[in-house]
Amino acid sequence: MLASITPLGERSRGFSWGLTASAFAVGAVAAGAAGGAIGGALGSLAPGGGWRTAAGLAVLAAAVCFDGTRLGRRLPTSRRQVNEDWLGRYRGWVYGVAFGAQLGAGLATVVTSAAVYAAAVGAVLCGTVAGGAGLIRLHAALGRLERPARRLVVVGEILALGLLIGGLT
Repeated sequence: MLASITPLGERSRGFSWGLTASAFAVGAVAAGAAGGAIGGALGSLAPGGGWRTAAGLAVLAAAVCFDGTRLGRRLPTSRRQVNEDWLGRYRGWVYGVAFGAQLGAGLATVVTSAAVYAAAVGAVLCGTVAGGAGLIRLHAALGRLERPARRLVVVGEILALGLLIGGLT
């Protein structure tokens, strides 16, 4: 929905794009953190142990299966979108926060990737409010994987290049 919030569009409605976009970002971050914190709080009620890691791996494997195959087209989701009528009805900062909150929550509108569900489950599996709000360990782990992932992409590109060159001869 952020595509509907453009500098020209906001100017035509008499609003500041900077304020509306900032409100959108604040709403998205606040709702995402709140949802994660609630998930983490719920997860803290379950006993600790290695099962959390195993469950996280299973959820991520399922997400890969959905997103990497045709199953992704059948992802269970709501058909609800943010209400475009709000663009003409409310001030920019109001619909900015509202759109951001709905999209930041992740599950309030159409979900197009299983990664959204995996993140929600990840928040629960963190088992703490702070961990769920920031998914601190997940971000740290993803940060450590950035360099190897980039290398893997380069290897894939080199292989594709080789295949294309081989097809030319």
